[in-house]
Amino acid sequence: MTTRLNPYLGFRDTAREAMEFYHSVFGGELTLSTFGDFQASEDPAEQDKIMHGMLETEGGLVLMGADTPNSMDYTVGTNYSVSLSGADEAELRGYWDKLIDGGTVTLPLERAPWGDSFGMCSDRFGVSWLVNIGAPES
Repeated sequence: MTTRLNPYLGFRDTAREAMEFYHSVFGGELTLSTFGDFQASEDPAEQDKIMHGMLETEGGLVLMGADTPNSMDYTVGTNYSVSLSGADEAELRGYWDKLIDGGTVTLPLERAPWGDSFGMCSDRFGVSWLVNIGAPES
């Protein structure tokens, strides 16, 4: 297996809903495991929370996420962003359109000074996204 870099997102009680949303955006295979599945928490309120979620697409995208245990600090959207980049404009604009549904556009997806199309948004779960569509080669 090739070494890969992918984001791991933390949530507070919304990991299942968030990972299912991302599954609807990107497709692929979604695997969700709860704290109860692995007896990873003695707190009865955490048994159905997601301990580990993983979304893998046929195109090679990987996204992981989990609910932050109640005993740990959690701050929404201040410590990460997720970057999507490539050359397939139709695919990336499709992802963009789905991510901004219920979210907030920080910077519209449009031609950037470096020649690519670039946009920034926060989805409805407060996750910050960067989308970069490579300029067509001449």
